[in-house]
Amino acid sequence: MNKLHTTYLGLKINSPIIAASSGLTESLDHLKSFEDAGAGAVVLKSLFEEEIIREVESDIKKAAYDRFIYPETLEYYDNLETGGISSENYLKLITDAKAALKIPVIASINCVSSKEWTYFPRIIERAGADALELNLFILPTDLNRTAEENESIYFDIIREVKSKINIPIAVKISPYFSNLAQILKKIDENGVKGIVLFNKFFNPDIDINELKVTNGYVLSQSSDISLSLRWIAIMANRLNCDLAASTGITDGKSAIKQLLAGAQAVQAASVFYRNGIEYLKTINKDIENWMNEKKFTSIDDFRGILSQEKSNDPAAYERVQFMKYFRAYPNLK
Repeated sequence: MNKLHTTYLGLKINSPIIAASSGLTESLDHLKSFEDAGAGAVVLKSLFEEEIIREVESDIKKAAYDRFIYPETLEYYDNLETGGISSENYLKLITDAKAALKIPVIASINCVSSKEWTYFPRIIERAGADALELNLFILPTDLNRTAEENESIYFDIIREVKSKINIPIAVKISPYFSNLAQILKKIDENGVKGIVLFNKFFNPDIDINELKVTNGYVLSQSSDISLSLRWIAIMANRLNCDLAASTGITDGKSAIKQLLAGAQAVQAASVFYRNGIEYLKTINKDIENWMNEKKFTSIDDFRGILSQEKSNDPAAYERVQFMKYFRAYPNLK
């Protein structure tokens, strides 16, 4: 698969297809399967900030209950820089994965603040992770907090984590900003090595028969590619960091589209839930066959040739109204 070799976050990868953070990346067996199927890298299932904090609080409560808590213990948790806390399974997965795999292993933390948990990336680095992905989204529902205050949290987290570790940092964000291009530029200026567009959320739905809130669409659909495709194309070659595309990757064609738009790599999860991890071989093969057909010898030969910067119709990526498109459909009778 020499044709598919590329880089992401400064790491050499054998394929631009990366196994995204999901339930499929929380076991060593699945990680081995992804490597065997040809994944360029794996992003481990996210560890949530709440889990890290809860484990620390649980240890403190247990210590108090057992009557051996001392002021030094509280100070230890306040300034923890060594691995003495839980999340041991997560750290063990990193260590085991690094011992078993040749492809890069990227840890992931889902976080909403820059508080007590930020010692943990250092422990992740020491466990052997090749990089860290920060999955960030602050739902702007607080009526007393301004947009600027919401956005400042992102940069507080990035700066705090970056001060703790030396491994590359990627940031996975949502599109829900009033000035997304400026936010991406500011994230890039804070020294991250990559930005992933965009994260997949829990979407609530309503069961009208049971009268209760349920899950919406859990797996991404092929149509979900449009939003990330637009912004990958718009921001390609305008930032110093890598851009990775996520959501709506259902086959080799959708991966090729994102690479043409300017993505450095493509993250996928839903497609493997639907078709199995082995389907990654098909995606890689489809990309390679297309490259042979078009006479491209490497990913770099065609990456970004249809970005906004290089497109012969750059306005297409900024068009937001349908205008002429519905005219092609027949009128209703």
